[in-house]
Amino acid sequence: MANTTNLNIIFEALSLIPKIHFVEKIQKKSKRFNILSKKNQEVEENLQIKTTRRLALSIGIIATFANSRIGDCLADDNNGFFINGPLPVPSVSNDIINKETGTRSFLKKGMYIANIGTKGRIHRLKRYAFDLLALGDLIGTDAWNYVRKYLRIKSTFMYYDFDEVITAAEVNDKQPLTDLANRLFDNVEKLEDAVKKKNLPQTQTCYQETTNILQEVMDKMA
Repeated sequence: MANTTNLNIIFEALSLIPKIHFVEKIQKKSKRFNILSKKNQEVEENLQIKTTRRLALSIGIIATFANSRIGDCLADDNNGFFINGPLPVPSVSNDIINKETGTRSFLKKGMYIANIGTKGRIHRLKRYAFDLLALGDLIGTDAWNYVRKYLRIKSTFMYYDFDEVITAAEVNDKQPLTDLANRLFDNVEKLEDAVKKKNLPQTQTCYQETTNILQEVMDKMA
């Protein structure tokens, strides 16, 4: 229904745009006034170009408007491709929080964690673990702010992905996955704190410990 409505808008608007045969009328009229002269021919060609450009611009504006209306309709349909309203606040249902703080210090707020299914989350966990394994090249290169932001973004996705993977896992696999997640996120919190303080020796030590667990994650999600 949304597509049909917007097509009607385009057709109605097109009816208001000057027809191309308007140029032909001008051409015929110009012939009466010595169209063979070079000057009249140049004027005629410029008029054709301007009219064609206006026509193309008008169609482009209408198409853009129509597409925006289609996007609004799809958002209202709640089909998973658009969000109509504020971003949802993610949460976890498994025991992977910090027992002392009730959360995780590295979590970045205001992020949309797309639900890409269990298989998609497993793949993303493996991919982001691989990405964090390459972060060590930037440690000690005066890129502290970038390292911390990158670490928080990747770890935030991994945190919520781990929770969903644990929920969907077999009963016998839930506890080993939970233990792995807690070991990883405990180390990430220590690493994030060391990076925040720009403490190079502590950062290098924490990162080395974290890389070992990241490799475990990659092996587990293979």
